[in-house]
Amino acid sequence: MLETGQPAPDFALPRDGGDLVTLSDQRPAPVVLYFYPKDDTPGCTKEAIAFTGLVKEFDAVGAKIFGISKDTVAKHDKFRDKHELGIPLLSDADTHVCEEYGVWKEKKMYGKTFMGIERTTVLIDQDGMIARIWPKVKVDGHAEEVLEAVRAL
Repeated sequence: MLETGQPAPDFALPRDGGDLVTLSDQRPAPVVLYFYPKDDTPGCTKEAIAFTGLVKEFDAVGAKIFGISKDTVAKHDKFRDKHELGIPLLSDADTHVCEEYGVWKEKKMYGKTFMGIERTTVLIDQDGMIARIWPKVKVDGHAEEVLEAVRAL
């Protein structure tokens, strides 16, 4: 798992709509990466809607927000359109970025063990360094907490 103060691993991933997003191209803006398990599930939908609701506030402080999951760009497009989401959704279909950021983990549900994304948010400062990590995110109030952390940079 990454730690605060380390350089954020760079990446280039496809996003909803088909464009490519490269992390290093976002500098000098602070960047919020929120990793989530799956499009159009209750918790992931609630989290995406919460970040979408605060887009103007994040824009006002110059920060960029990206949701990242293993889902395909086509699934991201449907998810975005269905819930009128206003944040870019990046597809890490091969889980390479999730593995680099330490969020691809063994999980258990209903007695079964499987690999999946642990809901995690990473705040990257304007210099490309990891400023804060929220592991095992609980969705309620999380987007607001992240916004406060961005404002404190």
